Amino acid sequence: MAKSAAANHLLSTLTPLHRHTHTCSIVHGFSQKFKRFHCLATKHNFHSKVSGERAQYFPPWFSVAPMMDWTDNHYRTLARLISKHAWLYTEMVVAETIVHQADNLDRFLAFSPEQHPIVLQIGGSNLENLAKAARLANAYSYDEINLNCGCPSGKVAGHGCFGARLMFDPKFVADAMAAIASNCDVPVSVKCRIGVDDRDSYNELCDFVDTIASLSPCRHFIIHARKALLNGLSPDQNRKIPPLKYEYYYGLLRDFPETRFTINGGITCIDQVDAARRQGAHGVMVGRAAYNNPWSTLGYVDSALYGMPCSGVSRRQVLEKFQVYADSVLGKYGPKSPNKPSIRQLIKPLLHLFHSEPGNGLWKRKADAALRNCTTVKSFLEETLVAIPDSVLDSTLVQGQPTCENGFANFGDLLPPPYRSSTYQRQSLCVKELAANCLT
Repeated sequence: MAKSAAANHLLSTLTPLHRHTHTCSIVHGFSQKFKRFHCLATKHNFHSKVSGERAQYFPPWFSVAPMMDWTDNHYRTLARLISKHAWLYTEMVVAETIVHQADNLDRFLAFSPEQHPIVLQIGGSNLENLAKAARLANAYSYDEINLNCGCPSGKVAGHGCFGARLMFDPKFVADAMAAIASNCDVPVSVKCRIGVDDRDSYNELCDFVDTIASLSPCRHFIIHARKALLNGLSPDQNRKIPPLKYEYYYGLLRDFPETRFTINGGITCIDQVDAARRQGAHGVMVGRAAYNNPWSTLGYVDSALYGMPCSGVSRRQVLEKFQVYADSVLGKYGPKSPNKPSIRQLIKPLLHLFHSEPGNGLWKRKADAALRNCTTVKSFLEETLVAIPDSVLDSTLVQGQPTCENGFANFGDLLPPPYRSSTYQRQSLCVKELAANCLT
């Protein structure tokens, strides 16, 4: 009995083994477990702010991907007017930019309180600068800090060896996540691909996750379900040509049950988001669809995914609120201020608000002409909205959402074989030796 008690105590001190089961049923069981977890998370304040107060946000079941030149303050303001609960990400901000612009941080890091919940994505490959950047950003009360390990752009992956190239060095990424976490008061996460170039096996992806989860506090991974090809493909081609392997994502759910994973890549409508969640996905990240068709994509997030009533707002009302915001931004700067945004920058997120609606083509042509002479967003809207019928401007979102093809069914036969990490093997050997000793 004494040996048995000692064995149980020793076993309890080991790092938890990855649990492996046989079929896709783990994903569905997992889904139920996470539904309970998310319900508790909703009640018990899932994320905390720097101030020490507990934030009252739903979990990140839906998030808008970080997109360079797109998910700036102006887009995020529009997105929040449409959805109150979607998680928003900043554009990637390079760690060195934060460090070297310490006297001008508002330009890169400031955002309005209405944008919560919001995640800062940073990029870099210098541990000291990543730590400094996290410490400086901590004062802005983001809800999470994310490290870019997935961008295949030559400007990112080829400069300073960060972005997708970091997947070649999981030990460095673990050190980076530990450095970031030790310098901020919020959770940290990694956004990555399923592989890079010929390093694209499921086991290599698991090695990457296992190393980071074992050696750092990072417990959230956003998985773009395509590999990145660093040579021969443009960033746009890297979003389309490498095949999607959602089965790798669902394999991670099975093999790392104590880690949270968000799926990203190829998801274009709320129907697909809902389907991915029904298959067990903890969270779903949508990129270009949320930018190119914000009304239909973001408009159904709160009701379809979070069970909240439809806001009942019309596009006219959204534009009225956005105009107040945008013109107030313009009013903060003098006419020759280098930080003053142009009308074009402020209007850019609006140009897809009438996607596929009557008058959309004429609206864009009028917008192009108006941008040449308008000095306020109010005058821009007065000059251009005559192209859009009142029936479109004043309509609200109806119950239900547009349907699209479901790409998340029948994964049971596609899941890769269960992962056996070196950590798992070492612990299995330790358990066997311990059991043998207890029997002697």
